Amino acid sequence: MFTIEHDFDATVITLIDEGQDPLEEDVTILAFEECVVLEQEDPVSGDVVRISLSMGQLADLAAALDLPEGSYRIERPSKP
Repeated sequence: MFTIEHDFDATVITLIDEGQDPLEEDVTILAFEECVVLEQEDPVSGDVVRISLSMGQLADLAAALDLPEGSYRIERPSKP
């Protein structure tokens, strides 16, 4: 299950684990114009762990999901 909310400066997606026990903590994805931030609470410490991905890293991740094992570099158009 997941939810989607559109805030002023970000789209917020929350992924809710409905699988078999043990369930994982919810994952919150904050999509901003310049980056994407993933958040998940550490069940042991209670701290929220954050990972920030640039838009380039996000594009690489999306491409990697459909590629076989190996090392890749995606050429991007240069900015003017």
